[in-house]
Amino acid sequence: MTTVTTNDILRIAAFSDGDAGGNPAGVWIGAELPPADAMQRLAHAVGYSETAFAAKQGEGWRVRYFSPASEVPFCGHATIALGAALARREGDGVFALSLNAAAITVEGRRDGAHVAAALQSPPTWSRPAAADLVTDALALFGYHDADLDPRIPPALAHAGANHLVLALASRDLLGAMRYDLDAGRALMQRHGLTTIVLPWAERARKFHIRNPFASGGVYEDPATGAGTAALAGYLRDLGWPHGGAIDVVQGEDMGMRSLLHAEIGADTGGSIRVSGTARTLSEDKGL
Repeated sequence: MTTVTTNDILRIAAFSDGDAGGNPAGVWIGAELPPADAMQRLAHAVGYSETAFAAKQGEGWRVRYFSPASEVPFCGHATIALGAALARREGDGVFALSLNAAAITVEGRRDGAHVAAALQSPPTWSRPAAADLVTDALALFGYHDADLDPRIPPALAHAGANHLVLALASRDLLGAMRYDLDAGRALMQRHGLTTIVLPWAERARKFHIRNPFASGGVYEDPATGAGTAALAGYLRDLGWPHGGAIDVVQGEDMGMRSLLHAEIGADTGGSIRVSGTARTLSEDKGL
């Protein structure tokens, strides 16, 4: 197998706000996937919250995702970045992706310097969060029960990966989010979480989110498609008045404003369509 280096990694910001913002992801596309340890080393060297690795498999693509610290089962923003890379490489279209535990699609449509992309998440589910998990998470961030939005009770939500949803009662509380990375990693590993989703509902159909990702060695993500899909699925289960879609603003507190749109169907457990734009951070490798 040909040696793979960081020079072979495309760098694309997903869910961008025009020519700014978005969450940088690495994307590698090749004839066959490198060994897992090589993918892990590359993801650590790239340093982004996730890098997606894709190889042609039949009519679709076999995909695996790695954070700097570990493999993750699904990553939304890296999928959007991959959709942008495939659209540049293969032409506009819908691409079938085979993940470790799910089959999904990503669509990419070129629009000048940007690509509009949309993913269909894995199936979703949600359930109330255990009391000990909520207690641990509140202590991690220094929040209290009174800081939570009672309309959106704490929950475990899944859309390809497990997330704790901890909805806050004000934008100021969201802006004040702080935690210890090592303690956050230990909590997420103990409870089997990929991230913690901290949303604040500005309106019924507009949310501001922060997303700690300590399990992957990342303090915070500026855009999280998997977390947004999990939140959207939970809002459907909750009977929230979403009107069929929500808009999400993320990354503002990091100076990396990102925009995500999630379409919510009526079927319990159904896939969520998450869309946005992607911009290229490097001009090489066919992008």
